[in-house]
Amino acid sequence: MTKEKSKRSALKGVVVSDKMDKTIVVSVSRFVKHPLYGKYYKINKKYKAHDPENKYKIGDTVEIVETRPISKDKKFRVI
Repeated sequence: MTKEKSKRSALKGVVVSDKMDKTIVVSVSRFVKHPLYGKYYKINKKYKAHDPENKYKIGDTVEIVETRPISKDKKFRVI
């Protein structure tokens, strides 16, 4: 038995908004190395994710995975 690797990217972040119905906004932070100077700096990106049960609130740490487009802006869902 070999473990099959998922082709979908999973991201971990913090919920920054839960005002929409069945949707949360997740802020994902990552460190990037500058190509010329070599200094690491932090980048924050926000993703809208599908939360069908409205169970996550602001400040919760969640893991989201890429999925088919659910709406114009939502292309992730909460695991």
